[in-house]
Amino acid sequence: MSFTKVLIANRGEIACRVIRTAKQLGYHTVAVYSDADCNAPHTQLADEAIHIGESNVSASYLSIDKIIAAAKTTGADAIHPGYGFLSENEDFAAACANNQITFIGPPANAIYAMGSKRQAKIMMLKAGVPCVPGYEGDNQDEQFLAAQAEKIGLPVMIKASAGGGGRGMRCVTQASELLASIRTARSEAQNAFGSGELILEKAVINPRHVEIQVFADQHGNCVYLGERDCSIQRRHQKVVEEAPCPVMTPELRQAMGEAAVAAAKAVNYVGAGTVEFLLDNQGEFYFLEMNTRLQVEHPVTELITGQDLVAWQLRVAAGEPLPLRQEQIQLNGHAIEVRLYAEDPQFNYLPQTGKILRWQAATGAQVRIDDGVQTGGEVSPFYDPMIAKVIAWGATRQEAARVLAKAVEDSVLLGLSNNKAYLAQLLRHPAFIAGDTHTGFLTQHEADLTTLRPYQPQALDFALAGLVLALNSTPNQRLQTATLPAKFLLLTIGEQKQHVQVTAPLHSQQPWLLQVNEQTFAIDIYQNNNGLLRYVINGHRRQLNYALANNSVYLDAGQGQLVARDDTHSPPQTADAASQNKILAPMDGLLVNILAKVGDTVSAGQTLLLLEAMKIEHPLKAPCAGVVKEILVHEKQQVKKRQLLLVIEPS
Repeated sequence: MSFTKVLIANRGEIACRVIRTAKQLGYHTVAVYSDADCNAPHTQLADEAIHIGESNVSASYLSIDKIIAAAKTTGADAIHPGYGFLSENEDFAAACANNQITFIGPPANAIYAMGSKRQAKIMMLKAGVPCVPGYEGDNQDEQFLAAQAEKIGLPVMIKASAGGGGRGMRCVTQASELLASIRTARSEAQNAFGSGELILEKAVINPRHVEIQVFADQHGNCVYLGERDCSIQRRHQKVVEEAPCPVMTPELRQAMGEAAVAAAKAVNYVGAGTVEFLLDNQGEFYFLEMNTRLQVEHPVTELITGQDLVAWQLRVAAGEPLPLRQEQIQLNGHAIEVRLYAEDPQFNYLPQTGKILRWQAATGAQVRIDDGVQTGGEVSPFYDPMIAKVIAWGATRQEAARVLAKAVEDSVLLGLSNNKAYLAQLLRHPAFIAGDTHTGFLTQHEADLTTLRPYQPQALDFALAGLVLALNSTPNQRLQTATLPAKFLLLTIGEQKQHVQVTAPLHSQQPWLLQVNEQTFAIDIYQNNNGLLRYVINGHRRQLNYALANNSVYLDAGQGQLVARDDTHSPPQTADAASQNKILAPMDGLLVNILAKVGDTVSAGQTLLLLEAMKIEHPLKAPCAGVVKEILVHEKQQVKKRQLLLVIEPS
């Protein structure tokens, strides 16, 4: 079972995280990469890297044959799958075993047993693990499933039996929505996991989502390392994860931990695994599923236990016993993690693609950043748009939340719309600070999260954008610019346009003068380099991070990105009224379904197209009522951002 070279069959932050620990333990490391990842950080961090195919995941990271071939070519005698991709694929684990390669994960039969929510639930019921009432039978006829859902009682959860991450999952509250939801969930599950098998469960309203980290070795030992509360979710995908759970008691932790260990032992589990439960308001818990891999949120467990779970994985895979017995595992303090995404909260969290103009992770003794991107890199439509996991530890939950909110603000991300300001505001929300979290948290408090509303730029925003543009057009970026005349700029931020007059100082003791409408700002500069501007206004020292690209300046003063476009020399633009009757692709992706045909009468808001991008199906809706005049694409076609897809003749 000994091995010396580990191939990491993954990408991004998890590949980087595994590579670091493997190297610390003396293992030689191999990265794999697709066309899109040829210059990605994980390829530079590993001792060597090997190309495995095209950018599409099916041609690279999901190709078992290519991963095995890469291991053989490089002489890797062990493979760590990370999370996602092939990490919970029993065929991959079996292929490793058949090729005498150590799979750093559970055996194939354990993955198979827990890979189907339907089969897993049947096994857990037999093992005496509490489960949510529902239907997990063989009959997959949609009419039969709809009837079973009504028998269970609404609201009901429709779930893909395979996979996870919220794909193929729908909560139905009305009987009239059952058939459509079953069909949509099945289609999404088939596209995401290659299986349209579904299960039904009674919806537990506003529960906590609590998961137990378990670990088992090859000698029959199995322990639990506390719990994680992952209740704050959007579209069934986790947004905030923390350890321990705010309402956990020692008695409840022991009961849930022992149930999780029983679940693992029922399938002869080996390695790192997570048993997920729903915890209701009465303290009753129900088995949800088991993830047979390392979780995205494993860092919060590491921070409160002081243990490196990847190191545990490597030791267990090498045949060593678990490093600690159950009674030796201690929990210390509190840790919280958020996922920083390239997405736009103001537009239904639409994933963003494009170039990262600047990425600078926050630092601090109580801060941990797990990332896999770099300045100048690309967020492509082929993979998840997560930029980084931002994690903080504190002696108390309140301290951890405070440190994390500041770390989120101090992390600089420019070039792409992101959820940075949204996360910081969420972490400071009074209900979150009070620990009143549940799976309906974001819906309940949506009105309070003002970052969902379009930001109204202030005069100072225009002034600072004008100042940055002027500074970066100065020869050698010198601040002594007595020979420069005043600059007159026309800037656009969002829907607003403003004229900005920039007057350079005659000598170093004078400030820059920025005039926006009737307001004049006097700004002294004491540092301007590497995209960081430090300035003084009204005796108040401040700082601003920025980047320049595409005739625009990207600004971040800690609250998130603001983009100001320089339209000084642009020709006047006329409003395109016709654009109100067109559907344009909001991002690069695959058009998986066309739900209308030319000549159909449609209503405003009706879903006409389904676009799959970054693992999620995005409904594209009619912008107005009318008749479909033209469809310029076909199903299964790859489309580009801003590509014209469909035209409506308004009624």
